[in-house]
Amino acid sequence: MPITSRTPVTRYRAQRRGPLRLIGKILLWAFIVLLVAAGALAGGAWLFINQSVSAVRAHSREVKEAQDELAVAKPHEPTVALVLGYDRRTHGVDAGGGSRSDTLMLIRADPDKKVISMLSFPRDLVVDIAACRGTGAFRGRINEAYTYCGPKGALKTVKDLTHVPINYIVTVNFQGFTKIVDKLGGVYMDVDHRYLNDNSSGGPTYATIDVRPGYQRLNGRNALDFVRFRHTDSDLYRVARQQQFVKAMKQQVSGFWSLSKIPGIVNTITDNVEVGVGGGKTLDVGTLYSYAKLVYGLPSGNFQQVQIQGITGYNELAAPESSVNDAVDAFLSPDVKAPEKAATAALGRKPKRDTGPPPSEVTIEVFNGNGIAGAADDAAYRLSQRGYRVVNSGNADNFKYFESKIFYDPASPDGQAAAKHLADLFGDAQALPVATGVTLTTMLRVVVGQTFHGTLSPVPRDETPQHSPPAITKDSTSAEPYVRAARRKVDFDLMLPTVREQNSSLDTVLPGRAYKVSGHSAFRLTYRTAGNEYWGIQELGWADPPILDGASVTQTIKGRQYFLYFSGSKLHLVAFQQNGASYWVVNTLLDRLSNETMLAIAKGLRPLGSK
Repeated sequence: MPITSRTPVTRYRAQRRGPLRLIGKILLWAFIVLLVAAGALAGGAWLFINQSVSAVRAHSREVKEAQDELAVAKPHEPTVALVLGYDRRTHGVDAGGGSRSDTLMLIRADPDKKVISMLSFPRDLVVDIAACRGTGAFRGRINEAYTYCGPKGALKTVKDLTHVPINYIVTVNFQGFTKIVDKLGGVYMDVDHRYLNDNSSGGPTYATIDVRPGYQRLNGRNALDFVRFRHTDSDLYRVARQQQFVKAMKQQVSGFWSLSKIPGIVNTITDNVEVGVGGGKTLDVGTLYSYAKLVYGLPSGNFQQVQIQGITGYNELAAPESSVNDAVDAFLSPDVKAPEKAATAALGRKPKRDTGPPPSEVTIEVFNGNGIAGAADDAAYRLSQRGYRVVNSGNADNFKYFESKIFYDPASPDGQAAAKHLADLFGDAQALPVATGVTLTTMLRVVVGQTFHGTLSPVPRDETPQHSPPAITKDSTSAEPYVRAARRKVDFDLMLPTVREQNSSLDTVLPGRAYKVSGHSAFRLTYRTAGNEYWGIQELGWADPPILDGASVTQTIKGRQYFLYFSGSKLHLVAFQQNGASYWVVNTLLDRLSNETMLAIAKGLRPLGSK
């Protein structure tokens, strides 16, 4: 490119089967089904998909009004959607109230980095509610923004709280929930403990529920009751259950594709979903299809959940402003390598250095390739603020560069890694080797393109936990009676735990349970922590259950291959398979057990009788 003269064996793998990686809170999957149906049926039923997309376009007065608050999505740049799940209850303690939003969450799709991130807000989080409908601003639960101000008020409230530009608003009605789940044949979920309420003791009337612990298939009614259960814990746990549900729903949809049934499912979705677009534009099939392709091909590590930390309270929740800001930063700059780095730390291994040298060791010359006055100066200044050693080198050979280019010398040992890291800061820049015969006077050469708008992406925060010893104690005696009692009820080899988390004990309600899952024998051990949270050991005579679809990391330790499933840098599930059976350790809903503890418990599982 001519320039004018200047003044043990670890294997990280992608998803095995499931194509979907988009996450959200309850009923976001409804929109996902529509997206992927658009991709699955594009060839033979394009008219049907066009009609379906037309049905979910903004048509109500409230959603059309909310569109005025949306930012117009820019081509090739990340987009953000606010998802609102709402309902109007006709029975129980909430009967008679207006429509309320049980779900408020942001999803961000970055087509260049191929990453989707989600930031959820507990409905009881107390925030400043934006003024609406002739009423001044007030302080209240975040879900009250929808109750009193509708979609537009909820959108303004989330924007004021996060300062994140939002391009789409998706409203989803709970009424179609049970129908969709039942049409899919139920959804397989790992239930952490016994959920029971029969209203026989009097007092406030909550939804009736009787769900036992363990991996199982829930029908629509039970699934709805499970994800919305809250009356013996706080909204934080409901958020976690909803997130687990959406993961399970994604896995269910991944293996469902029956073309004869998809139209009925999509019709149910279109009756309950509405999408507003920034600038009041029309939602089009091409846009949906492009997102469907992005979601379809995402590797597991590129799907990030973000939670607001430091939340306190019970019926009303509070979070420091700094915690909200930290969550927003993580949402806008997800670390797609978090699972890999967390696994390395948990195993006590030295982390890989793959982001290149520190900025202080990187020299950069910056050229203007878009013709906008001051663009190169602006980029040089912002790079210098990040610690890079920068010079402004004038104009490039032309002003027609659309994306920014980062050139490096392929002979430089650190050049390519430094260029890739810099490309991430620009968001959509390309890292390229310099042309043959061209000599760089600095480590990198930057040509600023038209997509540079004066900002750099925030640097992903490294939240990899420090390695620590597992918090375990040796114990094979407490679980042994339950394992031995179950042995004659199952048709596969059972494992006996030889260690447990040091502050946990077997639950007194249903400590051990032998049962059937879709014709497969199963056994569950349920443990309760000192903080009244639950984790479990699941054993299943099923070689490939949906929950094991798409491990973040695969690790072989002492001849046994483990599948590690992370939520960001937190290890949520550790599994292995043997002789046609599957075994796993599942963390608490809020992932309270350390990564090292989870691994130690899984490694401590031994065939019954071998201790």
